[in-house]
Amino acid sequence: MSVIAFAKNWNGKFKNSSYELVSYTKNLASQLNTKFIIVSIGEVKEEELKSLGKYGAERIISVNNSQMNTLTSRVYAQVISELAEKEGASTIIMSDNESGKAIAPRISVKMKAGMVAAVLELPITINPFVVKKGAFSGKAFEYVQIDSPVKVITIAKNCFGLKENQVDVSIEEYAPQLDASLFKIQVLEEEKQTNRMDLADADIVVSAGRGMRSPDNWGIVEELAAVLGAATACSRPVSDEGWRGHEEHVGQTGKVIAPNLYFAAGISGAIQHVAGISRSKCIVAINTDPEAPIFGVANYGIIGDVMDVLPKLTKAISNSK
Repeated sequence: MSVIAFAKNWNGKFKNSSYELVSYTKNLASQLNTKFIIVSIGEVKEEELKSLGKYGAERIISVNNSQMNTLTSRVYAQVISELAEKEGASTIIMSDNESGKAIAPRISVKMKAGMVAAVLELPITINPFVVKKGAFSGKAFEYVQIDSPVKVITIAKNCFGLKENQVDVSIEEYAPQLDASLFKIQVLEEEKQTNRMDLADADIVVSAGRGMRSPDNWGIVEELAAVLGAATACSRPVSDEGWRGHEEHVGQTGKVIAPNLYFAAGISGAIQHVAGISRSKCIVAINTDPEAPIFGVANYGIIGDVMDVLPKLTKAISNSK
């Protein structure tokens, strides 16, 4: 029995989450003492596919079809399920991003497979198959046993990291025979924001809360983000008050992110906010209140006024460059 993983691409390019997926899958396959296959769907050039070999992908099945450039969950689920059956895969893996959350449940139903989302590490045991995930907004861990013959898991961002292991890559083309009725949704036109980094993929995020006092003061947040090459975010009260768009809201009811570095400027640290950023590798909190809850989860804390601290940080980082 093999392991199969779906590596999502963005406009024909892979991101770190796809490389992390390959690293995780290779190590899981070793743990299971079996082989693994990486599946790519949509138009991706050969050189880009070969980049997955840097992280251990020896065999890649490419469904190089322009009709599948746009994510349609039932089409992707049909293709991956078909390949999983063809390859005799006992475990199906994907990233816990917007595509994984849409596709994995469909595959689970199609293949009568047990599913666990947002897994944090390699299985604790193989027989029985037990995986670890977060619970209670990141306050606890849950250990889930999957007893079905076929298993579906999605892995949380930054749970495993990138582990380089360069290998020679074999790329196979696959052309599934799909019913036209599956392609009911068509994208006629796309309008994309420019000069804005996607929060879900950002390695560094500069986030701010009501401690900024006014939306007019957000310039110093954007200046620090620009120097760091970071994305900007905000707490829920800020987006609710219309200071920033809801697409920047991080937290339990907003976007859940896991950057390598997260700045929380003028954010008190309510449990709902912490739930959305708890898997960040490093959290830097800036607040005038030394008793603010955010300091309880921060790796580094700066007690001070964000209006004074942020410009000084920006200047210091800029000078260091």
